[in-house]
Amino acid sequence: MIDYAMIWAGLIAFAVLAYIILDGFDLGIGILFPLIKSTTDKETAMNTIAPVWDGNETWLVLGGGGLFAVFPLAYSVILPALYMPIILMLLGLIFRGVAFEFHWRASAKKQKLWDLGFHLGSLVATLCQGIALGALVQGITVVDRAYAGGWWDWLTPFSVCVGLALVFGYSLLGATWLYLKTEGNLQRFAHKVATTVAYLTLLSIGAISLWMLFIEQQYLERWFSKPNVYFLICVPALVLALGLGLITSLRKQNEIAPFLLSISLFILSYIGLIISFYPNLVPPSMTIWQAAAPENSLKFLLIGSLILLPIIIAYTSYSYWVFRGKVKENEAYH
Repeated sequence: MIDYAMIWAGLIAFAVLAYIILDGFDLGIGILFPLIKSTTDKETAMNTIAPVWDGNETWLVLGGGGLFAVFPLAYSVILPALYMPIILMLLGLIFRGVAFEFHWRASAKKQKLWDLGFHLGSLVATLCQGIALGALVQGITVVDRAYAGGWWDWLTPFSVCVGLALVFGYSLLGATWLYLKTEGNLQRFAHKVATTVAYLTLLSIGAISLWMLFIEQQYLERWFSKPNVYFLICVPALVLALGLGLITSLRKQNEIAPFLLSISLFILSYIGLIISFYPNLVPPSMTIWQAAAPENSLKFLLIGSLILLPIIIAYTSYSYWVFRGKVKENEAYH
């Protein structure tokens, strides 16, 4: 028998991961923007993401829309619990997009204001994504299939620390992307920043992972009960290996490896979250099957997704292929 709820959980998990990776590096560039001093370098940095940044957000729409369509109960619980960080995230993404476009059309004087907007929009969106994730990890209070917590339950020391960790992580993606795509002073700047935020990201992953174990008993049992511990020990071991590989590749000034290893760190951290959550979609108690829509709805929607997903993957891959290679000063895609 086909488990349609599990298939859809996998598809939405894939869409969210695709968004984190693809939009993560351009949000990271926005976070790092004030540290780039030269106007020419700023515009070169923006040109590295100009052809792809708006398409990257397709995956966020797919993840959010998919959650609403196929897991309506989870959607009805998560949204009231996280209204404030989600609204702020969306406002940040909107303002970032407007600022990105107006940078090229504003006068030199007003351009600085739009650059600040690009930075603040990216920073707020990233911080709120992390806070929302932290609030989800620490658990959402559900009574009679509805959110039963308070308005400020999402704002805790743990959720704020997860938000800061994501800022470091996206900054790492942005810095390694710039290191891969640029040359000269901007590339040297990106290498320096990537080396610093690599350590901050690795420390954040370790701290958040340990903190999680004491938030919910089920996380501790999942990772340290027997025989799970014998199989799952490979996850932190791989994180450590990837971290060492990332630091080594930056020291050797390898251009491609740091970006790929940074992505791998995100993927492995994401896998660790899934392991901690399963089989819950909304921790600590709402499972994938409890939150799922009726099976007929899942079947119908799956037909459309099987047509749409390959198209999205194809045009995303094609756009990255067309705009591959280095972006040089005074070259533009806009």
